[in-house]
Amino acid sequence: MTNSVLDPSLPIREQMEKLIRQKQKEICEGLETLDTKKFQPDEWSRGENAGGGRSMVLADGSTFEKAGVNISVVHGTLPPGAIERMKVDHKDIKTNDDGNVGFFACGLSMVLHPWNPHAPTMHLNYRYFEILNPDGSVQTWWFGGGADLTPSYLYIEDAKHFHLKHKEALDPFGAELYPEFKKWCDKYFLISHRNETRGVGGIFFDDFNRFPPQKCLEMAESCFNAMLPAYLPLVEKRKDMPYTPEEKEWQQIRRGRYVEFNLVYDRGTKFGLLTPGSRVESILMSMPKTATWLYNHEPEEGTREAELLKVTRNPVDWI
Repeated sequence: MTNSVLDPSLPIREQMEKLIRQKQKEICEGLETLDTKKFQPDEWSRGENAGGGRSMVLADGSTFEKAGVNISVVHGTLPPGAIERMKVDHKDIKTNDDGNVGFFACGLSMVLHPWNPHAPTMHLNYRYFEILNPDGSVQTWWFGGGADLTPSYLYIEDAKHFHLKHKEALDPFGAELYPEFKKWCDKYFLISHRNETRGVGGIFFDDFNRFPPQKCLEMAESCFNAMLPAYLPLVEKRKDMPYTPEEKEWQQIRRGRYVEFNLVYDRGTKFGLLTPGSRVESILMSMPKTATWLYNHEPEEGTREAELLKVTRNPVDWI
């Protein structure tokens, strides 16, 4: 792990941008140790003086069917439709006379889909947001994000390991944070129309400004640092396990659930698609390359597939 790039003498937005650029490099290098392919960069821009980002994508590798690690640093104005996506937790946002509002946002978002159905999918996103007054000063700010694990087959030791690493990342900032963020994750990643969580959870928080900005940023850095130790050992252990066509089909069904959540419920997807100049390819990078929907499919009681569904329908305290 490289040294921290945080520098309290700099504005939070500058520190966060440095942090996500550093973490994108570290995470891609870490994931490449498990694959024969390298991530390919794709730079994009929202236009003049509106920011942009860098997508790092690995497709059809030896371990990962599709993996993306994206950063974005964007600013400009938000229309009413996008503002409404934030109003649930920011009812006091003051708009300009035209109904728009100035903003700055930066963050890193990644989704990793391995080939092997015994190796879990993982999602991570950490972001910083500012709403600006007409004079350019900061009206309000917050951090958000989290990391969650989505296996097709339940390995209890893997779920415990993933949760423990994120608990260890949060504990220095308050023993109450992990239990709170774990429950928040289970609630947020719920596919309500199926009454199933997307996976075995992790941590999630949003609209977070409980601490001073610098401490919030340090908490985000600590969570970033947990990613590789929490995930790499799981993939390394599972990526070469033998599997059957039936197990691959079950992975495809679970990926279908992943798509349902991202398109129907995810706040980030909805917000991104409503933001002028947003890059659709980067927003939808989280989608798996392949997925399946079978009509009225329910695994037989006592199978490993049914075992996974039990914990998605009744979230477990893994620690």
